[in-house]
Amino acid sequence: MAAPKLSKLELQILEALWTHGKASIREIQEAFPKPRPAYTTIQTTVYRLEGKKAVRRVRKISNAHIFEPMVARDVTRHRLLDEILSFFGGRAQPMMAQLAEAGKLTLDDVRDLEKTIKKLEAERTRKLK
Repeated sequence: MAAPKLSKLELQILEALWTHGKASIREIQEAFPKPRPAYTTIQTTVYRLEGKKAVRRVRKISNAHIFEPMVARDVTRHRLLDEILSFFGGRAQPMMAQLAEAGKLTLDDVRDLEKTIKKLEAERTRKLK
């Protein structure tokens, strides 16, 4: 099944669930920084996520339903990254230039990225041998 398209609020709710594992709507709401979205806003969005099969109810405690994520964080990140890259013609370089211009990418970030790329290339080389 293809990963569902998710809004910013849906991603924030999933982040709370990935962090906590399982949570009620109230617990999800309390994971947000102040000023928090209204309880009913979180509730409606969680139900939409349930409809998209991104979360599911796992049990009920008193009147509270407990939800857990059904989509993996890494799968969701990959899909989101692919969507963002599509705005840059599928290439990382223009996106990185935009990040640098916006002050979101530092030289230290680039050095760390270079180390990661070298490590991944070494792992690929070992697998091919």
